[in-house]
Amino acid sequence: MNTNEKKSVRRGNIFALLPIVVFLVLFIGSGIITKNFYAMPTIVAFLIALAVAFVQNPKLKFNEKLKVCAKGIGDENVVTMCLIFLAAGAFSGAVTAAGGADSTVYLGLSLIPSQFAIVGIFLIACFVSISMGTSVGTIAALAPIAVGISEATGFAMALCLGSVVSGAMFGDNLSMISDTTIAAVRTQGCEMSDKFKMNFKIVLPAAIVAAVIYFVLTMGGAPEIELGEYNIWQVVPYILVLVGAIAGINVFIVLITGTVTSVIVGVATGAMAPGAIFSSIGNGVTGMYDITVISITVAAIAELVKAYGGIDAIINIIRRSAKSKKGAMVGIAALVSGVDLATANNTIAIVLSGPIAKEISDEFDIDPRRTASLLDIFGSVVQGLIPYGAQLLYAVTAVETVLGIKMSTYEVIPYVFYPMLMAVSALVFIFVFGGKEKK
Repeated sequence: MNTNEKKSVRRGNIFALLPIVVFLVLFIGSGIITKNFYAMPTIVAFLIALAVAFVQNPKLKFNEKLKVCAKGIGDENVVTMCLIFLAAGAFSGAVTAAGGADSTVYLGLSLIPSQFAIVGIFLIACFVSISMGTSVGTIAALAPIAVGISEATGFAMALCLGSVVSGAMFGDNLSMISDTTIAAVRTQGCEMSDKFKMNFKIVLPAAIVAAVIYFVLTMGGAPEIELGEYNIWQVVPYILVLVGAIAGINVFIVLITGTVTSVIVGVATGAMAPGAIFSSIGNGVTGMYDITVISITVAAIAELVKAYGGIDAIINIIRRSAKSKKGAMVGIAALVSGVDLATANNTIAIVLSGPIAKEISDEFDIDPRRTASLLDIFGSVVQGLIPYGAQLLYAVTAVETVLGIKMSTYEVIPYVFYPMLMAVSALVFIFVFGGKEKK
């Protein structure tokens, strides 16, 4: 690196990551001490972390810190995600009140053996997410069904939700219309189709092994259950949502269409009284308030961490540690993982890490397709496993929306097999094939 390049590298400040550390210590520590992860509400831990972020860096005035937070909260990805939460809540509330969740579960269990239900919903989630291009949208469509399957079959709720989150991260990483894929390809200057081919080779083994694990865990079958009655018309809203997702229609159009259809079907079949239309939608939207507020708070913290130099500190550490081509690829993986841990948003993590990853890949002569794949893969790995990520938070929120039961994201994490296996597959690919590539 020449002198001019050195001057252009921002120094960074490792202490800027303190709010993230505070959150993890408070949330995890309180759960371990009290043996109850509900003892510390997630939003309270994040608000304390936000307060810590505001106390830091006295050189920046309070009003200026508010502007920094507003910039993070107003980010296009954050606003879009929050609106998806509200649209998903409206659909969930309407379709549940219309009897769609129960009918869909009972219809599905009448068509396939119960021991294949978990594998089936994992594969469906893979298919929907790669078509829709959004993991949150996929979870919004399928999490209520997973809750119903758990209730009907007796399979652990965490296992059912874990299979949905796993499948959702499959498409988040691979889909041609996923914002993470677009960000990874644009920052590395390669073709999307080429990145997809290389990426697919790396993650396919992980998807196959994950499906096998879900099958093995449920191969004993669920206990004999008495299936409830179902109305095929009440299943129509879910079918429309799934078909729309597969067709690549905008997630908002898909969810709004599903909501309107749920209302029509619910009233027509007598499952929903006309006077309960708006209350059912309102209840669903209200159920999304917590996760929406958490997402806004996380965005504010992430932007302050970035402004204080926390992201630059992570980037510089990784940059200095890369000594060989394989080491550089591991460094790129660690880079995007670290930034995602700090921002809880894999798209933002890729956008921030992409330019530095490009410099590292140029310096060590790494194929741009491979760099783009690593950015997308490890961004999805971390995003699918962090307890404060939107994906897991929405999955457990679906339980509360449908059943009124609170559930911790830590209960689901052990069953989110695909991101774990994706990381293993990618690391094996780096160390076995890292030095063998044809441009």
